[in-house]
Amino acid sequence: MPASTHTVPGAPCWVSLMTRDLEAAQSFYGAVLGWSFRETSLGSEFSVAVADGVPVAGIGALAHTMGVPVSWTAYFAVESADLTASRIRERSATVAVGPLSIGKGRAALAADPGGAVFGFWEGGGVPGWEVGRGKAPAWLELRTRDAFAAAIFYGQVFDWASDRPGAPEVEYEQDAVRVKAGGHTVAFLRGGGVEADPDPQVRPRWHVYFVVEDVDAATDAAVVAGGTVTSRPADSRIGREATLRDPHGGLFTVTAPRADRPEES
Repeated sequence: MPASTHTVPGAPCWVSLMTRDLEAAQSFYGAVLGWSFRETSLGSEFSVAVADGVPVAGIGALAHTMGVPVSWTAYFAVESADLTASRIRERSATVAVGPLSIGKGRAALAADPGGAVFGFWEGGGVPGWEVGRGKAPAWLELRTRDAFAAAIFYGQVFDWASDRPGAPEVEYEQDAVRVKAGGHTVAFLRGGGVEADPDPQVRPRWHVYFVVEDVDAATDAAVVAGGTVTSRPADSRIGREATLRDPHGGLFTVTAPRADRPEES
């Protein structure tokens, strides 16, 4: 990950899909989101999704090897992977993998106290990749039981709302927490009865929203490509959106924000 002027310590810096079949995942997301793919230096089980010439996401065929569910993972930029790992452990959360040296940086996977998996990356960001800008995810959303407790955890781990220059800002909104970096929203933390849901695949998690031009067309393409629809296309105050699963279970939302909405609505 070459350095980027948009990389803000504590803010999201990348998303990656951990899947079982790289070729099948490329076929599905290419059909639904219009992505193309290129190889990486990490081997045949990894690729980078590209849109309009800009890297937007990583895909790794590691779910079967590691014995974990297929899922999208959000990564956050940090200045020290070792310090971040220590902070996570000190708060009774888990560092599952790493920090490991990858290319010119270091990465790790962790789980917060509620069980939501996330990653962190030391070593700069991807040029042109910024949540809410271009073809990068529209935003990331933590769906958990207690948004305010989660905000305290992530705030302490990533220095949110701290005195550090440029630190992400936090705003409390009823049952949600909004995280801003560089003046625009990069993440939401939302609380709710996750533990009461009868679907065993519904658990505290970071959820990814991708921008598409036509939500209905993307939904139709997902079904044709072997995916399933968990939430039909519908209009919200943000715009039209639908939640989908890829053929191996990866959950994500496609959205087409209203052209007339304020940036921070």
